[in-house]
Amino acid sequence: MNKNELTNVVADKTGLSKTQAGEAVDAVFDAITSALKSNDEVRLVGFGTFAVSQRKATKGRNPATGAEIDIPASNQPKFKPGKGLKDALN
Repeated sequence: MNKNELTNVVADKTGLSKTQAGEAVDAVFDAITSALKSNDEVRLVGFGTFAVSQRKATKGRNPATGAEIDIPASNQPKFKPGKGLKDALN
């Protein structure tokens, strides 16, 4: 499912126009993104938790040349599914 298909499903289930549903979907994504940028967790009970994980700086190798490279530290988004989502899939 892509973003347009998600927008169509939201429009059908809520009775909103596709434009309004698209704005609602964008607003949810923006809210999750801004919370993660400020290092907050987003917990959606029954669905899952979005969080930020810090990855340490490491050394790596360029596979083509074998040269050692530095991989900088970075923040990575993580998602942990909740019980409701797991139960719905099994």
